Amino acid sequence: MTYVVTETCIKCKYTDCVDVCPVDCFREGPNMLVIDPDECIDCTLCVAECPVEAIFAEDDVPPDQRKFIELNAELAKNWQPIVERKDAPPDADEWAKTKEKAHLLER
Repeated sequence: MTYVVTETCIKCKYTDCVDVCPVDCFREGPNMLVIDPDECIDCTLCVAECPVEAIFAEDDVPPDQRKFIELNAELAKNWQPIVERKDAPPDADEWAKTKEKAHLLER
């Protein structure tokens, strides 16, 4: 099993999760993070650190977010690792409350 970053991360891109990851499995895109399923060791540390509750165990991903399992795997192959925390975008708090923003994902 691996962990999966879901839609809630889009345009929020808080990086608190990156700080606690012991294997550097996070990848950074233009407006979202994903987890490389080949690198994730299922430690669960990132789940508690995500301020918008965007990270789930693969088996616990909500039904309407299941497409993000494949999306994390796909995007992780093309995006670069992120290994240290960065400032969130200035409008991250506003986007954190927005639902249905998959169409805003930048690849």
